[in-house]
Amino acid sequence: MKKIILTGGGTAGHVTPNLALIPSLKEHGYEIRYIGSYQGIERKLIEGAGIPYDGISSGKLRRYFDIKNFSDPFRVVKGYGEALKLIKLHRPDVVFSKGGFVAVPVVLAAKHYKIPVIIHESDMTPGLANKICIPSAAKVCCNFPETLGYLPKEKACLTGSPIRKELLQGDRLTGLKYTGLSANRPIILIIGGSLGSVTVNRSVRHILPKLLETFQVIHICGKGNLDESLKTTEGYVQYEYVDAPLKHLFAAADLMISRAGANSICEILALHKPNILIPLSAAASRGDQILNADSFARQGFSKVLKEEDLSDKALSTAVFDLYKNRETYINAMEKSSLSNAVETITSLIESCVSHS
Repeated sequence: MKKIILTGGGTAGHVTPNLALIPSLKEHGYEIRYIGSYQGIERKLIEGAGIPYDGISSGKLRRYFDIKNFSDPFRVVKGYGEALKLIKLHRPDVVFSKGGFVAVPVVLAAKHYKIPVIIHESDMTPGLANKICIPSAAKVCCNFPETLGYLPKEKACLTGSPIRKELLQGDRLTGLKYTGLSANRPIILIIGGSLGSVTVNRSVRHILPKLLETFQVIHICGKGNLDESLKTTEGYVQYEYVDAPLKHLFAAADLMISRAGANSICEILALHKPNILIPLSAAASRGDQILNADSFARQGFSKVLKEEDLSDKALSTAVFDLYKNRETYINAMEKSSLSNAVETITSLIESCVSHS
């Protein structure tokens, strides 16, 4: 039986594309294992999907000063040793990496044993972890045409981001039943990213009374970000994180407010949901979300509100303006030709295995 090891972690965005590939890989006869960090969000998500999971030590390589800069390199070295043992033990035919720092030791260990590696870069420009991994990869998949310019020509493949099939199979009524909301008023779904977003959460809650005059709100606010004082507010429901029922919440939503992580926006596009993107500021990240959001705004898919311009008035105006012009955004998204990333990437994996 053909064997594949999947890796990637740190945020849900490094895991969900791997989850999207699993059904297709099983259909093609692969035995699948996952290597991630001991305690990352990936562990819960992958074990929940019934895939054998191995944990390794993981450290972050930062471009800025942090006290952990002294201990994390040792964790990376330890992780590399653990990854070498696991690769030697399981002897996969191919490794597929979604990036994140836990993937670096796995990719380098695969290279050591001459096992082909395919990596996927979701953002417009490669992150530090993927930059380290690119020389060891046979192929590098990406989401945006602009990204091809940052990658070695002979390795680059424009594939789009794998979207979980079930996300497109949500049911509005099931979503309403799950949330206890009414079918009579439009619904805004707010997703701050798997790590939550204090800024977005705060802004949304500030204008909640005004929003609730017209809309109902489903708020996925991230771990530890529930607001107890709003528990009984009519027309407002909040969750730390939603996994299986998320497809039904998507189906129930009329509008979305989201960060601009590449996987999230690819899902929003596939679902044709009018949306406001609030990219992470360049001060809090390397600015990739700003590039992603600008690309979507240029194509007419999204309304963009920069974090530094985020005020109660700006957010409120953006929401009502988006709802008024929602058909324009839906039409633009329906015209987009999203490539079938799951099929394309599975074919690349098959081709790597047959040539190895």
